[in-house]
This record gives sequence, C-alpha cells and structure tokens, in this order.
Amino acid sequence: MTTVDSPAAGAIAPVLRRLYFVRFAFAIVWAALLFLTKAELGPLAIALVVLYPLFDVAAAVVDARSSHATGSARGLYVNIAISLLAAVGLAITASSGVPAVLRVWGAWAIVAGLVQLIVAVSRRGMGGQWPMILSGGISVLAGGSFIVGAAAPDPVLTNVAGYAVLGGIFFLVSAIRLGRTTKEN
Repeated sequence: MTTVDSPAAGAIAPVLRRLYFVRFAFAIVWAALLFLTKAELGPLAIALVVLYPLFDVAAAVVDARSSHATGSARGLYVNIAISLLAAVGLAITASSGVPAVLRVWGAWAIVAGLVQLIVAVSRRGMGGQWPMILSGGISVLAGGSFIVGAAAPDPVLTNVAGYAVLGGIFFLVSAIRLGRTTKEN
C-alpha cells in the first residue's frame, strides 16, 4: 500500500488535489444548469446528462496518468470504460424519457461508486481519501434509489443534480484534506 511518505504518493497528492477542486466546481455548475432546465428532458438536459459521465472520463484519464506509480490506475481504467458506456447509454435512452435516463444513471452510479470505493480504499494511506470512500458508498446507494425512483409516477432529474452537488462536496472535502496531509509531511 502506498503511504504519504512514498515519492509516488507525494507526487500524486497535488495532482489529485487540483483535480478534486476542478471536479467540485464542475459538479456545482453542472447541477445549477440542470436545475435551470426544470428537470425537463429537453436538448440542454440531454446534453448535460451525457456530459457528466464524459467529464468523469476526462477526470479519470488525468487521474490515471498521474497514478501509474501508485497502482490505482487499473481501477481508473475500469471507471473510464464504465463512464463511456454510461454516456452512450444516456444518449441512446434520453429519447425514451426520464425513467430510462434514471435507470441508466442509477446503474452507472452503482458501478462507478463501487470502483471509486475500491480506488479510494487502495489510496487511504495517502490521506484525504475518507471522503472518497464515503462518496463511493453513497453513490452505490444513490444509484439504487435512482433505479427505484424511475418507477415513480412522475420521476424527475432534480435528484441527479442533488447527487452531483453531494459528490462535488465530497471532492472539495477530499481536496482540502489532501492539502493538509501533504503540508503535514
């Protein structure tokens, strides 16, 4: 397991910190834009629901490039594949309505949450990963709720925006904790 004292962890922590700050900002802006759509599945909302997993792909690519020495890149490659599949699935199912989008989003949240949990546990010696561990676990639960919510009489996308905000907050907390961890060493 990588520790904060290792050169690999020391090199990746600042990259992760910056990446987590960017992910926080993206999640907040993305959620605000989705709220503006009033949860109607029009062109803007469709573009947004497809963009979110594509942004996750880009973030995972940055993370994987910086994580080769720590051994956590393998899980990130899985996340890249899952998020690409989710983006394609969301683009295809968007024309079928909100329930279909919620089902795909839910499945993605479950699998991506499991991957996030595994990667964060493998990095826990680095510090700043408890928020990511919690986020991964909550993502699994939220994914299940999206799938169940798809069967509601009037399903809405606003829960997805709330999910993004919560995830963004976890990225922010992790970024702050990573900054403290690297300063202490």
